[in-house]
Amino acid sequence: MKKISNYTKNDIVSNLSFKTGFSLILSKTLVNNFFEALSYLMNNNKLSLKNIGTFKLIKKKERIGRNPKTKEEYLIKSRISISFLPSKKLLDVIN
Repeated sequence: MKKISNYTKNDIVSNLSFKTGFSLILSKTLVNNFFEALSYLMNNNKLSLKNIGTFKLIKKKERIGRNPKTKEEYLIKSRISISFLPSKKLLDVIN
């Protein structure tokens, strides 16, 4: 597996296809269905995957932002963001 700093969905598809021997079309369908299921489950604000971690929706309020170069202020709209807290087992594997 090649080292990539920005891993795309196509990279996941080709890696899955290479490791399993599945066709690219089947791999793409599997990856798309997985991400659809994740986004569907995330609508409940929290999703815990055993031995992987917890995804959580965070509601961010509207605030004033500043361009550090020009010091120009602008309004950052309120939005929903996703937080990921890795499990202890995943952290142990990484470290």
